[in-house]
Amino acid sequence: MKLTAKARYAVTAMADISCFGEGGAVALGDIAARQRISLSFLEQLFRKLREAGLVSSQRGAGGGYALMVKPEEIRIADIVRAVDENIITTACSPEALKGCTGTSARCLTHDLWDELGRHIDVFLSAITLQDIIDKRVLGRASIGEPLAPVSAGGQK
Repeated sequence: MKLTAKARYAVTAMADISCFGEGGAVALGDIAARQRISLSFLEQLFRKLREAGLVSSQRGAGGGYALMVKPEEIRIADIVRAVDENIITTACSPEALKGCTGTSARCLTHDLWDELGRHIDVFLSAITLQDIIDKRVLGRASIGEPLAPVSAGGQK
């Protein structure tokens, strides 16, 4: 499973606007230089982000892109969906006639990977752009303390 460059770069660019926009527009060339992302790739992403209502564009001197809503109201899942990214964790799609095995059957681990996809969506829906800016993401997926390693003899 891999999160594609589209989604990663879109989230990075939106975080850049949150950090450097200060309520105004940020030029894509500035984002491209700071984040080392291709300008032409950013232009494609921002067309989709604008269509989704996440950013607005401003022309002319001092122009660029600005957030349409506050960073605390923008969910990471919204950014990922805006650039048409689907995080696929199974080898088949729900509407496919063939399952994971190439027949009508699903593989033995299908439910595991399908549920992982749901967890990723829930996680990305729970994180906002402001959470990223404020560095409140680390540890959000933790359920509890890690288990102590078990030695070869079965003793902790």
